[in-house]
Amino acid sequence: MEAFFLFFLVFFGSAIGTSVKIVNEKNEFLVERLGSYNKKLTPGLNFTVPILDRVVFKQTTREKVIDIPPQSCITKDNVAITADAVVYWRIIDMEKAYYKVENLQSAMVNLVLTQIRSEIGKLELDQTFTARTEINELLLRELDISTDPWGVKVTRVELRDIMPSKAVLDSMELQMTAERKKRAAILTSEGQRDSAINSAQGDAQARVLEAEAKKKAAILNAEAEQQKKVLEAKATAEALSILTEKLSSDNHAREALQFLLAQQYLNMGTAIGSSDSSKVMFLDPRNILSTLEGVRSIVGDGALDEGLEAALDKVDRHRAG
Repeated sequence: MEAFFLFFLVFFGSAIGTSVKIVNEKNEFLVERLGSYNKKLTPGLNFTVPILDRVVFKQTTREKVIDIPPQSCITKDNVAITADAVVYWRIIDMEKAYYKVENLQSAMVNLVLTQIRSEIGKLELDQTFTARTEINELLLRELDISTDPWGVKVTRVELRDIMPSKAVLDSMELQMTAERKKRAAILTSEGQRDSAINSAQGDAQARVLEAEAKKKAAILNAEAEQQKKVLEAKATAEALSILTEKLSSDNHAREALQFLLAQQYLNMGTAIGSSDSSKVMFLDPRNILSTLEGVRSIVGDGALDEGLEAALDKVDRHRAG
């Protein structure tokens, strides 16, 4: 009797111990009773019926990651590449995750590989490198829809490496080299064109500035020449006025003037005689001044005025000396 009682206590204690289930935070347990789904155990202290109840599935609801191995894919332009990815996901419905699919992890990996092949097959090789963000978004949307019946939420999909074959890489390298040479040639030609344009513009501006400088110089020379003539005319007029006053009061000055006019007259005769159109002149030395009027009609007023101006200059120098 005592042995039976002891056996009953041991059996009852072990049954009580197995019926108490403690579930950690972010974990959930599925319990079956006599082979059928009974309930889900949430974090905390839970109790089950000994012998009748059995925990069949334990899983976390935290986010998990699946590392997708490198997979061979064919692009739209028939180029073979290798791509791998990482997928972040979590279980949102524990019952579906256990009863809707037999091996959730394996199903997820195969589904991701299939979707990667499908999406890359829609793109050309160049697009796979430039449209990686778009590919990630498409994979995320498609995987989230496909895994919804399994009680799974795909939170993020990232393609890590997209590697073409060695032959394709060599071809891409040659293409990139040719493109760089093309860009360098274009930049060089544009630089030469800009340099030629700048040189032409500089030459044109230099010619304009030179022409403006010559124009200003010619204007200044003309103004200076005009001012010179005005000053010479004033000086001549003043000299004649002074000479007239001197002649009226000084007999020596009058005689000197007659001498100088006669000398200038002789010099003028020499110049006229040496010219191409020579003239015959009859000169009376005793009356040079009376002859000047006759010379004026032959050579004109200009030559006589020049002789007069030279005579005036000599008179001034004589008076100053």
